Amino acid sequence: MTFEIPKRALVVFAHPDDADFGCSGTVTAWTERGATVVYCLLTSGNKGTHDPKMTPPRIARIREREQRAAAAILGVEKCVFLRHDDGELEVTMSLRGEVCRVIRDEKPDLVICPDPWRPYQTHPDHRVAGWAGLDGVIAARDHLFFPEQLRRGRTHHRVGRILLFGTAEPTLIVDIGPTFDRKLRALRAHESQPHNREPKAFEERMRSFAAAFGRPWGMGAAEAFRYIERF
Repeated sequence: MTFEIPKRALVVFAHPDDADFGCSGTVTAWTERGATVVYCLLTSGNKGTHDPKMTPPRIARIREREQRAAAAILGVEKCVFLRHDDGELEVTMSLRGEVCRVIRDEKPDLVICPDPWRPYQTHPDHRVAGWAGLDGVIAARDHLFFPEQLRRGRTHHRVGRILLFGTAEPTLIVDIGPTFDRKLRALRAHESQPHNREPKAFEERMRSFAAAFGRPWGMGAAEAFRYIERF
């Protein structure tokens, strides 16, 4: 399959570092070729700490700062934080409307989000982020969804393609050999997170994952997606 790099992409995900784990090698390959990429985070990870002295507002500020630093490494244009509570995301019309608004504002021709159909996905926020991304795409294209947004000067917007990361049934494999080191640098920017406590072991684990995706296709490192179009 011939895959055309998007001119503008929006990545919808739940927590700081989710996209950097799932698709940052691909994202930075696109930005190196002139694509514009925006991150949309549903939460700021305000429960993402094992430190008993840490407070939710403080860890949220830390994690937003870390995500912006990671985004800069990858060439991501900006991060949009919706700032819902970590671990409490639900599939609601309100959340769908927020994601719809971001899509109408940013006007991407491709959206990336987690695969909500992935079997045995245990984290509720990851499932919800997938549904919010997909449902937001459908809402954004039709003028009768959230018409109050359009009365404020926005226009409806049709996204042409979707990629789902963290999928069990990939149909698109992306070679990230040339960008793998930047992916690692972005993940290291999330200094507050447990994966950075043992950097050598973590790097070996990430290289092993990327190699497993790429090996069947003759690639040294890869990311895998479910590709959706014509919807």
